[in-house]
Amino acid sequence: VQLQASGGGLVQAGGSLRLSCAASGRAFSSYAMGWFRQAPGKEREFVAVIWWSGGSTHYADSVKGRFTISRDNAKNTVYLQMNSLKPEDTAVYYCAVPRAGSVYYAQNYDYWGQGTQVTVSS
Repeated sequence: VQLQASGGGLVQAGGSLRLSCAASGRAFSSYAMGWFRQAPGKEREFVAVIWWSGGSTHYADSVKGRFTISRDNAKNTVYLQMNSLKPEDTAVYYCAVPRAGSVYYAQNYDYWGQGTQVTVSS
């Protein structure tokens, strides 16, 4: 499984960015794909997840209503649309594929993209 994350950048508070995660290999043979983020000095935290079966999604409370996770099966790509960005959203964002267990915990993920930096200025 290979994951390639892109789309990060510098944006002012209130702005938008769309992250992409291009997947190859057996990524889509798993049951979901998630986005996590890690700010300096903080632990990696769950942001959003999309399940392959049915396309259900779930979000961390901190991003609910502002972020949207979606997929394009034809392109083997998962997106994270981020609107109304806040300075506290500043972090390196990672896409990942879980191995088993709860999708909300980073330790349950086997494969990770390289991360893309998102910086939100106030």
